[in-house]
Amino acid sequence: MLDINNMKRSDFFYELPEELIAQTPIEPRSASRMMLIDRASGEVSHSHFYNICDCLKKGDLLVLNDSRVIPARIYGEKEDNGTFIEFLLLEQKENMVWEILCRPGKKAKPGTRFSFGGGKLRAEIVDVLEDGNRIARFECEGSIFAVLDEIGQMPLPPYIKEKLEDKERYQTVYSNELGSAAAPTAGLHFTKELLSQIEAMGVNIAYVTLHVGLGTFRPVKEDKVLDHKMHSEHYELPERTARLINETRQNGGRVIAVGTTSCRTLESVATFRGCIEPCDGYTDIFIYPGYEFKVLDGLITNFHLPESTLIMLVSAFAGYENTMNAYKIAVEERYRFFSFGDCMLIV
Repeated sequence: MLDINNMKRSDFFYELPEELIAQTPIEPRSASRMMLIDRASGEVSHSHFYNICDCLKKGDLLVLNDSRVIPARIYGEKEDNGTFIEFLLLEQKENMVWEILCRPGKKAKPGTRFSFGGGKLRAEIVDVLEDGNRIARFECEGSIFAVLDEIGQMPLPPYIKEKLEDKERYQTVYSNELGSAAAPTAGLHFTKELLSQIEAMGVNIAYVTLHVGLGTFRPVKEDKVLDHKMHSEHYELPERTARLINETRQNGGRVIAVGTTSCRTLESVATFRGCIEPCDGYTDIFIYPGYEFKVLDGLITNFHLPESTLIMLVSAFAGYENTMNAYKIAVEERYRFFSFGDCMLIV
């Protein structure tokens, strides 16, 4: 039994054989396996994502995160001596000013200048932050996003060692708003055809935007879960989405979030504003067992790292024992884990 007031990081550990970490996306997208979890009973069953329509009902609402990943990893050189440098763009602070990760960090002191893509993009370090991240001011002809699309690489998580052949396979088919440093991976299973089938059966689809930061992959270092400090991410909840959520709840339909990012957006708005309304801002909401959900009736999510804030969120929604049992079964059944892996639907 989990002691909610004294949760330990180790309570959320599970053994995962390395060969179950998916290194490449499955083809087609909807061919991934889908574990079905009944929150009330804890019962687990197995299906494939192309059968998702069988699990939805007319009047349900799917809420998807339409953030688009920036090809934010760039390789270049120090302008004065050609020394190698790697930048990872994390968050846009102003038009051409970004917070970045870089290595080797000792080469990136304030005032140092770097060149990328044969001079297509240049940068100067303007500040060093407490956590070691840098603030850099960039220069280029035209849009920085167009240049990044040409010279940048996808910032795949560190557990993926294989090269990604097609950049679009680390984007959802409905990605639209540039700004993420990582993909909202629960949405990778959808195809455009499947989305059309879902709408045709009377299920509404709405979008939020939450730009995923690399804090998503930051491990929980504190032994006590409640001592962990969450990273902050920018979100937007549009007017149409707010209206559809409120209508769905009034009509007795289910609000099903696609991914932990959509979940965190909806629950942030409901928690901090007291209702669902159009808004935007930053959230550092930390959802763990004991949290009372205010919006969600269902969640589609991938399988997450041991001891991560994401498995804690899933445990809060599905129940701790249900979640840890489901992960044990997923390992036994040889499900594929993490970003390019299989998923679960919890209702």
